[in-house]
Amino acid sequence: MTSLAESAVRHWDFPRGVAGTSVLVRFGARHGLSERALLAGSGLAAAQLADPSVEVEARQELRVVRNLAQALPDSGVAAGREYHATTFGILGFAFLSSPTMRDAVAVALRYYDLSFAFSIPEVTVADGQVRLALDDRLLPADLARFLVERDLAAIHTVVDELLPTGVPLTGLAFRFAEPATTGQYERTFGLRPTFGAPANVATFDASYLDEPLPLADAHTVAMCEAQCRDLVARRRARTGTAHQVRERLTRLGALGSPMPAIARELNLSTRTLRRRLEEEGTSFRALLDEVREALAEELLSMGAVPVEDVAVRLGYAEASSFIHAFKRWKGVTPTAYARRRAVPE
Repeated sequence: MTSLAESAVRHWDFPRGVAGTSVLVRFGARHGLSERALLAGSGLAAAQLADPSVEVEARQELRVVRNLAQALPDSGVAAGREYHATTFGILGFAFLSSPTMRDAVAVALRYYDLSFAFSIPEVTVADGQVRLALDDRLLPADLARFLVERDLAAIHTVVDELLPTGVPLTGLAFRFAEPATTGQYERTFGLRPTFGAPANVATFDASYLDEPLPLADAHTVAMCEAQCRDLVARRRARTGTAHQVRERLTRLGALGSPMPAIARELNLSTRTLRRRLEEEGTSFRALLDEVREALAEELLSMGAVPVEDVAVRLGYAEASSFIHAFKRWKGVTPTAYARRRAVPE
């Protein structure tokens, strides 16, 4: 048995382009959900969805996924069909211009950070079959089914776009229990899955791996891969110290922690922490504001937490300081924001 992945088992917590979130919001809107409801608690504004330069954190996209999945719990497969090769930007063009399907799969695994997937992929070849397994064990339990369905349907859609003949599956299995209806699986994947299986696995004939792709172009794929490498390097650089600080600030009670306390947790001096954050294009104050803004939106959206209590939870000594900060973030007072959120669409 041979593996096509250099290091397929990687965590999903990395920055992402906004295009994947935009797909989810457009999908939800077509099914009667408002942008406001879909973006609730994510810290994202509707205007950002149209800006290709915007990057989102995994937690932000997960919040949109949760909003969508709660409103449309059986829509993972349908949402996945909305993802096409071009949705993935420069990575998608690397797929399309690869010499063969094998090369396209290798590119996808090599630059997994540029995908919108949350399920961790592993691709192996044995006995003439390609086995694609999606590991959902690190996913939030309430979203695992939706994300696996979305990710696998997106992969299947893109693979079918690479070859004019499509790539029929020879097997499909999911770890979750069989839902009430299974027609969408058969329409999308061409066969009825097995449910309650040990793993989420799709298989297809390995002969498709060496099929030449119709848009193959050596110069284009080389150019695309160079851009992919550069983009991955930039994104990973931004997740370093800033990501660690952000994680610590989101813990209960940590928003009142001063910068020296966070620096000690990271085994750094305050001066070194400040310098590293500057090198990553941010600051402790900016990260603190970012986390406070996102949590404030979420708490106020619940409609049951008084402004004074929100201020305390966010580490403010006085409610007036929180109100001033919130007006700077959103242009309205916390009370007005909460009231507006309470008005039904």
